[in-house]
Amino acid sequence: MNNTLEVLADHIINGGAISEAEAVELAQMEGSALFALFCAANRVKEHFIGDKVYLCSIINAKSGRCPENCSFCAQSAHHRTDAPVYPLIDEDRMVACAREAEKNGSSCYGIITSGTSIDKGDELDRICRAVKRIRQETGITPSCSLGIIDYETALALKDAGVETYHHNLETAGSFFPNVCTTHDYEEDVETVRVAKKAGLKVCCGGIFGLGESGRQRVEMALTLRELDVDSVPLNFLNPIPGTRLENAINITPMECLQTIALFRMILPAKKISVCGGREKNLRDLQSWIFFAGASGTMIGNYLTTTGRAAEEDWQMLKDLNLSVANCCE
Repeated sequence: MNNTLEVLADHIINGGAISEAEAVELAQMEGSALFALFCAANRVKEHFIGDKVYLCSIINAKSGRCPENCSFCAQSAHHRTDAPVYPLIDEDRMVACAREAEKNGSSCYGIITSGTSIDKGDELDRICRAVKRIRQETGITPSCSLGIIDYETALALKDAGVETYHHNLETAGSFFPNVCTTHDYEEDVETVRVAKKAGLKVCCGGIFGLGESGRQRVEMALTLRELDVDSVPLNFLNPIPGTRLENAINITPMECLQTIALFRMILPAKKISVCGGREKNLRDLQSWIFFAGASGTMIGNYLTTTGRAAEEDWQMLKDLNLSVANCCE
């Protein structure tokens, strides 16, 4: 299998793409063969992306009371959790948090809001004003994740200075009805298309450990390949009490790494970042993400859960002799 993986990596490096059958085989690998997969994925990453690490940070700018019923989400109004509930924060705080993210070494800063979509009046205007100030007052690159949007909203964000729109598909289309029934998967896909049409880069990924199969992870990656997204955040479920998945069992560190490697082999030239749930799921193997194909990670806190201290992540990168890239590189 090692020789096969080397040949497959060479094929990808030379401009080829792996087939669905080949990807499913990678998703089903077990045991010591996984180490060869990680090596192949790392080769592919270094060829297309290099060995620098991309760091990003987010702010939960509007929390709770989301009408969607996503099975994993602490902010869903269908669940009873301890997640904070508050309306859209003011622009001064958005800008202040952007400065803090830049201080922590991030070059990308995401403004995230709960809910199906953003209000086109005051909420959108406030976010656009904040984005303009972030562009003027910091060196960090602003992005937004405001739910399902239309072309007009995407253009407004683009005009304000947003570079990347973030909108996760969460999982494969075939598994999505097990995760959410309050909107259709195609609405999420259309949001990706709308953002790209408006000239925005698109950051689009999902969350693993929801009960999906290896084949469905492949299905999702192939959908992202077809949509030609620019970057892919990979999250791993951190079961939150009060959600439908509160009793879910975390996937193993090796399965997390296998998923990272799988996505790298399918999406060789894309920025792939490991975000939510890495501390809980990867534990002592967090540093391995960069040898399994990841090119970045989120630093700081997540939406409703805390991440590691920035100093710990910087020490990890220092110990690995990895340097941090600028978001625009």
